[in-house]
Amino acid sequence: MGAVPEATLIFRQLFDPETSTYSYLLADARTREAVLIDPVREHLERDTTQLRELELRLVYTLETHVHADHVTASGLLRERLRSRIVVGAQTGVQNADLALAGGTGVRLGDHWIEARETPGHTSGCVTWVCAQAGLAFTGDALLIRGCGRTDFQQGDARRLFRSVREHIFTLPDETRLHPAHDYQGRMVTTVAEEKRFNPRLGLGRTEEQFLEIMGALKLAYPRHMDEAVPANLRSGLAPASAREPGPTVAALVAQAGRQDVELDFGLGI
Repeated sequence: MGAVPEATLIFRQLFDPETSTYSYLLADARTREAVLIDPVREHLERDTTQLRELELRLVYTLETHVHADHVTASGLLRERLRSRIVVGAQTGVQNADLALAGGTGVRLGDHWIEARETPGHTSGCVTWVCAQAGLAFTGDALLIRGCGRTDFQQGDARRLFRSVREHIFTLPDETRLHPAHDYQGRMVTTVAEEKRFNPRLGLGRTEEQFLEIMGALKLAYPRHMDEAVPANLRSGLAPASAREPGPTVAALVAQAGRQDVELDFGLGI
């Protein structure tokens, strides 16, 4: 099958200033089917309005990982629009519709969005790749000139180094990389740029150097983690009833660990 022209893919980059989180809207121009990547609960109305104005039908929400800095809108979007929640196979999300292993994916009209497992920041991280459009959505695994921390939620610096080198840096150099966050107003990078300029993961770094860098970071406890992690393991939805409370943070930490960092904790993520 030949490459699909980029003009057939509708693309919007959306921003949450509170947590410097990027969400992404992708849609097939022919079928009007859409996906939202990493939607944020506080922007439910903004995102549903955008879908309505562009006459799009949301079919999937895609999560790059279980976030600790914001609560996802995936569950609320499913309730309102009947979309399906898609996560990586290792996330531990309890109520997802699809938990995809690496190499599988979802169809969006004439486009294919592939799941590439890129653990290390968390054990369940996924990079979503639309090769036909030359796009990849890296979550916190690879940021612009940085990467996510590896000391929470079964994070592992060695796994992260290998994930980026084997599953992101093997994409074509011109592939545009869109992260889950940026704290300096940057919006996009490329594989070639990060290979050359990323101070942690660029090709000039060895695995042992990366382990030393990550081991030396002294990062604060994420401000929203106690709310976000339990909620995001339920796709942002509250427990079924007050008589059936969700697990405690201590239990969730034991099960899935911790992750992420807030903007006000600096640039050490």
